[in-house]
Amino acid sequence: MSNNDWWTQRLRRREVLVGATAIASGAVLVSCNDASPQPTTTQKARRHTIALVMGIQNDSFYITMQKGAQARAAELGVTFIADAPVKFDPALQTPIVEKMVAQHVDAILIAACDKEVMIEPLKHAYDAGIKIISLDTSIGDGDYVHGPVSFPLSYIGSNNFEGGKIAGNALIKAIGGKGKIYIQNVKPSISAVMLREQGFRSAIEATKGAVTVVAVDYNNSNSDTATEQTASILQHVNDLSAIFGCNMPSAQGAARAVKDAKKEGTIKVAAIDAPDNAIMDLRNGVINMAIAQKPAEMGRIGVEYAIKALSGETSNLDKRVVTGFVIIDKNNIDTPQAQDAIYRSK
Repeated sequence: MSNNDWWTQRLRRREVLVGATAIASGAVLVSCNDASPQPTTTQKARRHTIALVMGIQNDSFYITMQKGAQARAAELGVTFIADAPVKFDPALQTPIVEKMVAQHVDAILIAACDKEVMIEPLKHAYDAGIKIISLDTSIGDGDYVHGPVSFPLSYIGSNNFEGGKIAGNALIKAIGGKGKIYIQNVKPSISAVMLREQGFRSAIEATKGAVTVVAVDYNNSNSDTATEQTASILQHVNDLSAIFGCNMPSAQGAARAVKDAKKEGTIKVAAIDAPDNAIMDLRNGVINMAIAQKPAEMGRIGVEYAIKALSGETSNLDKRVVTGFVIIDKNNIDTPQAQDAIYRSK
């Protein structure tokens, strides 16, 4: 064999060997990929963007809700964005929903400012392929199974009728089972607060006239308006026994009017919601109880439900998730459960 033939055969053997090695290596890589775990729900969710649209800016209830949602989104590795109007107003909330649609978010968690007005913009988002989940407030009649509005995947929030009933029973007990009560509410088009008023009235009706509702005012979620309205009631109803504030600005405004009239302790006040300043009023005897919701839990569960829906698990989602209440009064204010339930603005 000549030297040229020997080198030619050697090069051919080397090419065959390199090719075989490459094929073997490729087989190993394919084998590793095939054997590797399939992407988990969390890994799939990394591609998704979840948006939280709250009721109003700079509100400790919604700040607490955002913290809960954002923390869970970070744990699960999803992109999270949040926004809210400067006033609790559907005309200001609608452009935010439209912006989220334009940004092609995958899911919207929303505390709707109006149960009727927000149906159309949210249906537009749904028609664009975006998953819709209600937090705290609902749209339509709130029955997403049998009601006229069924496209939201779920309502996650308090049983607001029960919350109002809890407040009613507590105030009735606080005033000795008889007297006059005034209701401070927001506006009739908001599902959550109207259910609270209904629940509260059901407790009053059970007294068979021993306790009466002297008036109800709607403040459009403005605490200054609530103060003015309550001050007017205090001037005209000298023997008022108690006040029920259906949301945080309502209770804050009512408490301010009670303080200005120097009737702390004389007029009992029950507040739905538990921000820092309500707890201060509770310590100072201006209000008698704060019925705390669980906004952080609403946000957390909302993110989890969005991820499940985006992973095709809609059949496993409950249409209604009730997050419950924590009743805070002077007797339990310093317990860990009560302290954990307080809404923090920072």
